Amino acid sequence: MSNKRRLWQIFGPVLCAFILLLVVFLLPWERTFSKESLYEAAASQTTTVFKGSKMKQEAYDDGYVPFYGSSELSRMDPLHPSVLAEKYHRSYRPFLLGGPGSQSLAQYLGMQGTAKQLKDKKAVVIISPQWFTKKGQDPNAFTMYYSPLQACNFLLSAKNSKTDRYAAERFLEMPEVKGEIKSGMRSVAKGEKLTSTQKFILENRRRMLNNEDKFFSTFQLRNRVEKIHKKTKLLPNTYSVAALDKVADQQAAEHTNSNDFGIDNNFFRLRLPKKTLKRLKGSQRNFDYTKSVEYSDFQLMLEQFAKQHTNVLFIIPAINEKWSDYTGLSQPMYQRSVSKIKYQLTSQGFDNITDLSRQGNRKYFMEDTIHLGWRGWVAVDRAVKPFMKKANKPYNYSMHNYFYSKKWQIKPYASPTGVTDQNKTNKKDSLKAK
Repeated sequence: MSNKRRLWQIFGPVLCAFILLLVVFLLPWERTFSKESLYEAAASQTTTVFKGSKMKQEAYDDGYVPFYGSSELSRMDPLHPSVLAEKYHRSYRPFLLGGPGSQSLAQYLGMQGTAKQLKDKKAVVIISPQWFTKKGQDPNAFTMYYSPLQACNFLLSAKNSKTDRYAAERFLEMPEVKGEIKSGMRSVAKGEKLTSTQKFILENRRRMLNNEDKFFSTFQLRNRVEKIHKKTKLLPNTYSVAALDKVADQQAAEHTNSNDFGIDNNFFRLRLPKKTLKRLKGSQRNFDYTKSVEYSDFQLMLEQFAKQHTNVLFIIPAINEKWSDYTGLSQPMYQRSVSKIKYQLTSQGFDNITDLSRQGNRKYFMEDTIHLGWRGWVAVDRAVKPFMKKANKPYNYSMHNYFYSKKWQIKPYASPTGVTDQNKTNKKDSLKAK
């Protein structure tokens, strides 16, 4: 037997399998998902679903509403939005998008494949205070949520606009962005068009990634359906805020009886043992959420909503006041950051804002140090329920490039009592920079 024949017997099947696999993934494939799969995906919060497109597209077409956020969405107690929607047969179902570390930049990238499905529809965004640190998005956390598919979608639709140039510059700062995608990001950041070769490579890469998404998006789903059903049994059959508050009090009293901070017992035991607790005393006295690149990353999300004419409800949570007193985190500083966020929203036409930032001293409002808890979720539902019931209309927003500027990122913001004068100054700055 010749050497060529031996080599073919060894490597031939592998080569044929590779070619067949390549052909399969390059061909356009269609797939639809069952209602059970969509329901499971909506509450799963897996990175596979977050990074993909197909399941989200079908879910939004089927009446699901995206709830963008981070780790607070994982705190699934009986008052969680997904549980309430199930129990009271709401006309919408939350589609939970995000987890620990999913800040504005990761969320913006994840939104790239669903612009058509969210046109003239509704969405909810929970804005976490801890996003607004000096450097914004944690690169290691971004790695968990980075989607080459959505990066291809971004590049193949990118224009020479301030939004796309800024986004490309920020993506280039993330170590997970590599290869032909990194090359494309460099071109967009410079305001250059993609070459025909770049487009060809990216279009074929996108086709393969879309097929992978259709094949594998149901794999490794975190099945929380049974958990949701179990939690609904703790709720009253007839909806009322008073009845929900009563459940909140009962559940919170049972789950926070091991400490004086009003923190969930399991969180306190696992995350705040004695040595850690002692080390954290006074550790946040120098935190400043008013100066952060996150404000410009947040603007990317707003631009995407504006492009889609999406009607958005923004929720600004509180910080556990007992905890902030212990760590030295300044509540006046946090209020200044809240005022800055609200100005960025309202000055561009995003007027649906539920500000819960002053509720951190309310008993059972927070579940741990910074995440909404039992009474907090009731307050969220008091905003979400009427927002979802209200008839929708096309929204047109007035967007300003000023919010991408270093000046805005580091601009100190006036205390709440001086917001009016500060707004006038910022409005002039934003209009000049438009």
